[in-house]
Amino acid sequence: MSVTPFVQPANVGPRSSPQVIHCINPATGASLGEVAVAGPDEVRAVVERARAAQLAWGRSSFRQRRAVLGHLTDIIIERADEICAAVAEDSGKTHENALLGEVMPVLNKIRWMIKNGEKHLRPERVSSGLLMHKKARIEYRPLGVIACIVPWNYPFQNIFGSLVAPLMAGNAVVLKASEAVAWSTALFQSIIDEALRREGFSADTVRILNGFGETGAALVRARVQKILFIGSVGNGRRIIEGSAEHLTPTVMELGGKDPMIVCDDADLDQAVHSALGGCFINLGQNCIASERLLVMDGIYDRFLAEFGKRAAALRQGVPTGPGRLDVGAINTMQQLRVIDELVSDALAKGARALVGGRMPDPATGNFYPPTVLVDVTPEMRIAREEVFGPVALIMRVKDDAEAIRVANGTDFGLHSSVFSKDRARAERIAAALDAGATCINDFGLCYLAQDLPFGGVKYSGFGRMNGRDGLRAYTNAKAVLSDRFGFNVPPKLYPVAPGDYEKARASIGLMFGRGGGRRLKSLLALIRLSLFARP
Repeated sequence: MSVTPFVQPANVGPRSSPQVIHCINPATGASLGEVAVAGPDEVRAVVERARAAQLAWGRSSFRQRRAVLGHLTDIIIERADEICAAVAEDSGKTHENALLGEVMPVLNKIRWMIKNGEKHLRPERVSSGLLMHKKARIEYRPLGVIACIVPWNYPFQNIFGSLVAPLMAGNAVVLKASEAVAWSTALFQSIIDEALRREGFSADTVRILNGFGETGAALVRARVQKILFIGSVGNGRRIIEGSAEHLTPTVMELGGKDPMIVCDDADLDQAVHSALGGCFINLGQNCIASERLLVMDGIYDRFLAEFGKRAAALRQGVPTGPGRLDVGAINTMQQLRVIDELVSDALAKGARALVGGRMPDPATGNFYPPTVLVDVTPEMRIAREEVFGPVALIMRVKDDAEAIRVANGTDFGLHSSVFSKDRARAERIAAALDAGATCINDFGLCYLAQDLPFGGVKYSGFGRMNGRDGLRAYTNAKAVLSDRFGFNVPPKLYPVAPGDYEKARASIGLMFGRGGGRRLKSLLALIRLSLFARP
């Protein structure tokens, strides 16, 4: 989830041009076909059509919105095999990862939205405070058109996971997909169109655009009402620069360097299996991948032996169907080179490759083997920069304090994990970690618990996805104050009369003073001023 959609990846074929994307399978190099690029004029036209469609969608009932999301659920389940096959072709991942890492989380998110969306978006009664003659409420109104710019690592989930919340909140969505996985977007658009059509809403309510940097830049500047960006820190800065033109608010998810702390009292089998998933899920192309395994002295040798053995046994190759492989290919040649550069730098500076550590001939496909590096120090580039690949960095730490210090020692703070049988100890460590989320004795499950917000701190971004906060982020929280009774007494501020200041001063002391004596003094002053006011 954290690789830029703006830099042309190497798996976009040589016939790509400003007008056409040539799509290839990153695992085989086979051509998938060509996809047209949306130029700036088309982007602006699509946004304007979405703006018109949003007028009807924004007036829709919650029942109608739930119905559209229900149709999405039905269609996704019916076409799950087709979706997984398309994702595997377009991204090089395994069918199992496409199903469990993309289809299942999207269905989970939609289910949560159907069940909870209205509850969090209904007008909310709040206290009117001192204004006892008034009633106060918050209305969560749609913003308009939401722009989503998403990367290539989860072609299906990044699109559908990004559009569900703004759609439920009554907005139209224009989404710029990554050029590296443009081939599968036609299938995804047809699924969205069908769900909207079944309830009589315009297909312009949600549109997917394909293109390069110019397409994304045009969308950012198209006077949308909010921007969700999932990508790199560098491109996040470019998005913010573009959004400043119209003061468009943004939500940023910019990746991580997530630590997994394995305490000396952890359950070894549980920690090893969680670390395998944390490091090698989607071949490490995951924003919440456990890029740093901080293992304490007391368990280090046993953990290293078991983890290394299991990592070396992972099966890698061209995904051709379910049940054959553990991991597939790296999505882009550009990312393959980033991984190789960081690993080579670490090896040159004293790290050792216990497993893997060498890039195969690129002519065989975009493959990098599951790799385990030891003797990694916090000063190495690979310990500070996001690898976004199948590289487990095992770093020895002596105690809780050192683990916390090393874990917090990067510019990122997205996700984190702590493994310990001592609940109180795990909670203490978790509380000290600079991260948007901490999962105790598991990896990555915070993202699946949809009531929890998802996002980061530091260079990992700002704003939140998921949960109540992520849903309401796509609304205008509008304050409304109305009359409580059938009559109204207007406040008379003018003209200012002699003694008004003194009365106001006494009233403030009565309302806000701390202690009975101060309040009594203010009350007596107010009575005196009212009874003996000068004419």
